[in-house]
Amino acid sequence: MSLAIGNHSVVSMHYTLTDNDGNVLDRSEASKPLTYLHGAGNIIPGLEKALTGKVEHDSLTVKIEPADGYGDVDPELIKTIERAAFEGVETLEPGMTFEAKAPDGTSQQIMVTKVDGDNVTIDINHPLAGVTLNFDIEIVGVREATKEELDHGHTHDGDEHSH
Repeated sequence: MSLAIGNHSVVSMHYTLTDNDGNVLDRSEASKPLTYLHGAGNIIPGLEKALTGKVEHDSLTVKIEPADGYGDVDPELIKTIERAAFEGVETLEPGMTFEAKAPDGTSQQIMVTKVDGDNVTIDINHPLAGVTLNFDIEIVGVREATKEELDHGHTHDGDEHSH
């Protein structure tokens, strides 16, 4: 009997993510599935909920509304700041993205949405905030997590692991 996906499962899956217009936003590489620790907050809540109880070889299509994905667009995260904040950047144009440190020390992505003289409007919302997400998924593996993976809160599959 196949192991069903639940808390403490390590899940490997191939996926294609599209918006409601059918534009591909992301996908797993053909040779390398996405692997994550279920129940550890490593993927968006709506997708984790949809995968709970599924087993290896299941295929599914899941529609995730913004509230269960990256949230709605928060107008408080759209701000106008002075051009001087971009010291050393010669040209600023809408659509440019930058990484900055948040007050809590984590990194956050900032997108320039408007440049008006010395005033620059930035958006700190997640790029997929407010977007309905459509996933086509094929589950290629489910196993129990190791103690080390549970202790660390993520999987240790592959070459990319470091602490």
